[in-house]
Amino acid sequence: MISTYRARIRLTSAVSAAVVLAGCASGGKPATAPASDLLGAGNPQVLLLGEVHDNAQGHKLRYELLRQRVEAGWRPAIVMEQFDRENQDLVDKAQKGCADAQCVIRVAGGAHWDWQLYYPVIQLALTYHLPLVAGNLSRSDASRVVRDGVASSFDPKSVRQYQLDQPLPAAIVSEQQQEIISGHCNMLPEMMVGGMVNAQVARDIWMAKIVLDQQPRDVVLIAGNGHVRKDIGAGYWIRQAAPTLSMRSVGFIEGRDNGGRYDSIQPLAPQQRDDPCKQVKKG
Repeated sequence: MISTYRARIRLTSAVSAAVVLAGCASGGKPATAPASDLLGAGNPQVLLLGEVHDNAQGHKLRYELLRQRVEAGWRPAIVMEQFDRENQDLVDKAQKGCADAQCVIRVAGGAHWDWQLYYPVIQLALTYHLPLVAGNLSRSDASRVVRDGVASSFDPKSVRQYQLDQPLPAAIVSEQQQEIISGHCNMLPEMMVGGMVNAQVARDIWMAKIVLDQQPRDVVLIAGNGHVRKDIGAGYWIRQAAPTLSMRSVGFIEGRDNGGRYDSIQPLAPQQRDDPCKQVKKG
């Protein structure tokens, strides 16, 4: 799915993380440590950690939060949106054979992410032998979902578990429609919206399913803010399938508006970037 997030990634892919981080100073002095009340004292069974994909300040603060917990003894599996799920064999091979994160990225990384922003988390997983788990729907699978519906990418058991043999909840469809339309600069043809909503929901459900597959081990999901939302994202679907599970969702957002989307938020200084809709508007 091509979105403003993807456009932002392309805008920063040639820029080092240090330079990008310096750019976060606009709009106020950036935080240098994660807020102390993001998680509380204990570790949840499932921790959903969001991101604005190109905001390096957010990546740094999220890594610090995770590093502190891991260094204190927590040993969760780490599910990452950045790896497509059918590439799990490559991820496993890389984690067994690589001495550093750059090697993992070379073996298992794709072309659609600014991988240097994810280097610290991957290195943390290698250092502490935390399983890296591929969590995303591939573009080919997403294309099938756009054509054939959400249930087309799941086995019958999952279809029943997530009630995909019934219409999606209206509130989720409505909110996802708004997010997708605004994320595509309000220029997306109406005929494409429904299919893209299905693809986004399928991604969220797959992330939820993969997170739950790690149980009884604790698990962290590294994904975009939209995916870690507890009202419409993976958090919602995790709660539907496992209502008693201890879970916490943290949004790393450019602003301070939670709106019930997350259990807690880490405000970020806005990333300096060109308007990703500029070229679309010109067209």
